[in-house]
Amino acid sequence: MTFILFFSLQMFWIIWPYTSWEWDVDFLMTKQLIIHLDHYRIAFYTHIFSSLFVLFSGAFLFSSFLLKKWPTLHRCIGKTYVALLLLLSAPSGFIMAFYANGGWIVKISFFLLTPLWWWFTWKGYRTARKKQFVVHREWMLRSYALTLSAVSLRAYQMVFSYYLSIDPELQYIIISWGSWLINLGIAEYLIFRKKQKNVRLASSYLKLG
Repeated sequence: MTFILFFSLQMFWIIWPYTSWEWDVDFLMTKQLIIHLDHYRIAFYTHIFSSLFVLFSGAFLFSSFLLKKWPTLHRCIGKTYVALLLLLSAPSGFIMAFYANGGWIVKISFFLLTPLWWWFTWKGYRTARKKQFVVHREWMLRSYALTLSAVSLRAYQMVFSYYLSIDPELQYIIISWGSWLINLGIAEYLIFRKKQKNVRLASSYLKLG
């Protein structure tokens, strides 16, 4: 959790300059041809500000200590995470995907990412409502893996910039896909490993019985 909170703070400092509401700040410099579009600006600001809270709140959802000691707080944070993501972060991200830098290959990446992000979160919410908490945790792990793609994308950009010298367009294609596919792959591995552990424990109990 400390690791995630650290990167949440880094994301805060990345996003802070945009509170000036100027159109020539950092990333928006690459959007000067479309920044005049009201729907794009609304989607952009909605996405970056809501996603920061999604990233931060999600860091607490996988704390066993919080879940055991303050289950009500866990539910409140979870509902905040779900509401912000389903209503604001994912829909605004989908709108932004139409204007993604890097051409259609990159756009397809984000067109896949945002509906999956929404769907995993919705499934996580629905399974919690049904008190299917094991499956709920799996869906939320997938959801948060995609939430962390914002962190992964920037981390990969730093690594590629400092240590690799390849065509910038190809670089962004690799980063856009890798930023969420690798995270999702790790999440699926963790889910699989947890299931295998549970199978081994169940087998052990059967042998003891």
